[in-house]
Amino acid sequence: MDSVNAPSASPTPALVRALRRVLRPLVRLMMAQGMTYPYLTELLKSIFVDVAEAEFRLDTKPPTDSRISVMTGVHRKDVSRLRTELRETSDGMPDVVSLGAQLVALWLGTPRYLDNDGNPLPLPRFASEGGEQSFETLVASVNSDIRSRVVLDEWLRLGVAHLDDSSHVCLNTSAFVPSAGFDEKAFYLGHNLHDHAAAATRNLLGLQPPFLERSVQYDALSLESIAQLSAQTREAGMKALLDINQSALELERQDAQRQVARQRMTFGVYFYTEPAESVDIGAAPTTPQP
Repeated sequence: MDSVNAPSASPTPALVRALRRVLRPLVRLMMAQGMTYPYLTELLKSIFVDVAEAEFRLDTKPPTDSRISVMTGVHRKDVSRLRTELRETSDGMPDVVSLGAQLVALWLGTPRYLDNDGNPLPLPRFASEGGEQSFETLVASVNSDIRSRVVLDEWLRLGVAHLDDSSHVCLNTSAFVPSAGFDEKAFYLGHNLHDHAAAATRNLLGLQPPFLERSVQYDALSLESIAQLSAQTREAGMKALLDINQSALELERQDAQRQVARQRMTFGVYFYTEPAESVDIGAAPTTPQP
């Protein structure tokens, strides 16, 4: 068996409390969808094996089944089986999400598709009606092999867009966030929570440079004040997202002309509220973080 640097101590109580809080809404989601504890344990086994294989290598060499077993506590026979299963599965982005996100980003970041206030214009369905300023042209600029009618039908199903009285295509949201379509929304659950958790984990481990990961918290507000703050955060958040989208779109166009390693990024904004009585006793003071 090859060597392994096993943890020398139990996790700190502070970390355990943090993980309990992080996992609570996810367990609620799983229970609401009929997922049981035995199902979760098998899922966790697979994730432990995946992370050990990908991120805890020695000299870039894949760890042996025995080393993964020591690191994770997963039985060696299960490690071998799970590694085989992991090679046969894919966590790729669904096609409808990939195309949809690109189209919405382009719609919101290209001047000819926006009004004077920067809002997305209703677009004629066909190039014969709107020329360069049409939904058909927008789709073709991203993928000329897919008919715009196919995309539109899917967007209407997901609630991403609607048709106005003139049969123009109108964007319902300022991001590709389906109001219907459980699988599409589940993808964004995984994408957004993963990247938020990955940024916070990197910062907690002290890796450099740290990522932006801040929030504002208060716990003595009325429902009326919450409603006001919710509206304000929605407006401020969407403005920040649109500004970043326009900058990223232009930078991506510039980088396409350069032979450099490619990176992906996520910038997100969220708002949440619940009765103050449900906050864990002993939680950190609810003051703005710098």
